[in-house]
Amino acid sequence: MTAPVFPFTAVVGQDELRHALTLCAVDPAVGGVLALGDRGTGKSTTVRGLAQLLAREELEMPVVDLPLGASEDRVLGSLDIDKALRGEIAYAPGLLAAAHGGILYIDEVNLLDDYLVDLLLDVAASGVNTVERDGLSHTHQARFVLVGSGNPEEGELRPQLEDRFGLSTPVATIRDVEQRWEIVRRRLAFERDPEGFTAQWADREERLAVRVRAARERCADIALGDDVLEAAVRICVDARAVGHRAELVLVRAARAAASLAGRPAVTVHDLAAVAVPALQHRTPRTALESIAVAASRVRVAASSVLGRRVA
Repeated sequence: MTAPVFPFTAVVGQDELRHALTLCAVDPAVGGVLALGDRGTGKSTTVRGLAQLLAREELEMPVVDLPLGASEDRVLGSLDIDKALRGEIAYAPGLLAAAHGGILYIDEVNLLDDYLVDLLLDVAASGVNTVERDGLSHTHQARFVLVGSGNPEEGELRPQLEDRFGLSTPVATIRDVEQRWEIVRRRLAFERDPEGFTAQWADREERLAVRVRAARERCADIALGDDVLEAAVRICVDARAVGHRAELVLVRAARAAASLAGRPAVTVHDLAAVAVPALQHRTPRTALESIAVAASRVRVAASSVLGRRVA
């Protein structure tokens, strides 16, 4: 029996995280979400809620957890021991195979062992996992939305892995008394009667699921004018974004945002809405600078290019 999942639309306060995850659901090519911040702020609850919401429209995005101490065999897959004892050479799928087409979720991603980081970088770059060992040679697709969470105070994230996340958003403890009261009220109501609580949010879950499905279906047809592409490049240059993945993520996220809003073409409004989450973790910063400094730099660059204030 599976444990009940807290509804995605019932999560209080974490609007930036929910929006970033929703954009990745519309277009998985956006590249996933890095959510760094305080413990106990509902990061994993939000991720699992998204998977349940998408299942309503048969948009299956299973959530597969990658534990910090996972072995290489468990991640990549290995020789099927049971079949090997019968004289057969067969592949036993690992976590990457299970995550194909879904979400690979890593809690405390900044504490991930270097050897696991190297494995992820290789597969994330190619979208293919190849296992060759013990007389076994097997290759399979491994395309997934990479979602990581953690507390930056407990350790730094390797820049190579950080860059693999399409969007980045800070997740902080909510200070507003009314919102915190509402978090407690909803959580207790869910624990008391999961089915009843979920039923109360069913209409909102269904409406968002329908929007995401429609947005996913039309996303590839959303127009991208040369003026928007030029603005995206200029924002990346002015923000000093590192690497050319920055422009691609910015444009893909803006296109997903336009599709979700039902617009036929990407506008400067869409670029403004996604500039910070797409670029703040790709701008250079010193050891003494926080990601908030980088976010401010992106806002200044985007505001200058777009001729409008970027929040």
